[in-house]
Amino acid sequence: MTKHVTGTRKEWLAARLELLEAEKELTRRSDELARRRQELPWVRVDKEYRFETDEGGASMADLFRGRSQLLVYHFMFGPDYKAGCPSCSAIADGFNGFAVHLANHDVMLWAVSRAPLAQLQAYKRRMGWTFPWASSSVSDFNTDFSVGFTQEQQREGGIDYNYRREPALQAPPAGKATDEGPVAFAASAGTDVATYMRERPGVSAFVLEDGVVYHTYSAYSRGVDALWGMYQWLDRAPRGRNEKGLWWRRHDEYDRR
Repeated sequence: MTKHVTGTRKEWLAARLELLEAEKELTRRSDELARRRQELPWVRVDKEYRFETDEGGASMADLFRGRSQLLVYHFMFGPDYKAGCPSCSAIADGFNGFAVHLANHDVMLWAVSRAPLAQLQAYKRRMGWTFPWASSSVSDFNTDFSVGFTQEQQREGGIDYNYRREPALQAPPAGKATDEGPVAFAASAGTDVATYMRERPGVSAFVLEDGVVYHTYSAYSRGVDALWGMYQWLDRAPRGRNEKGLWWRRHDEYDRR
């Protein structure tokens, strides 16, 4: 017998209509936030960032590929990782499908990581992805956009992430790979917790106008939740996200035991 509240169709409909008003308000609020994002001041990017891509070296302007807008997903894949972050991998599973739609709406989508290009290419083949993925290992791009940090910054409390200063990292969390939290995530990426946490997720937006690149928006941490298509579906399922530990895997790992 279910422990959840049950009721008649009439009771369900009354509750559903009440919820609908709250959903409509959330939609209106989301539309307003989107408008405010687009009204943020643009900041000129004067630094000459370089990237390694499948086509060779590229400047930031090259990443636009003829479009006027650029979205960058800051994918957690550091030079000492053995595999991409499992969370970022789940988010990126949706990129193949909508990248073509974005490109035909004057928007280029790229993933960018600090790992060398060869590592990214190998992982991309494993995952069956086709979206563009660039290595920023030859520039300060990740550092300047607050998604890549050093051991010194960790030790000295010099990490500014999600618009807040983090305290110095004390003893890294200990535990087994099956534990919840950073231990499981780090193990999944084939590295230790401290190394894993020197990379962070995020999304940044840029525009190219009259040959000048401008930074227009960045979001970090749970600010990228809306990009995770799986969450949008689970939030509408009867038991929601039902999160406990590392409850998902890379899409090629579900049959492994």
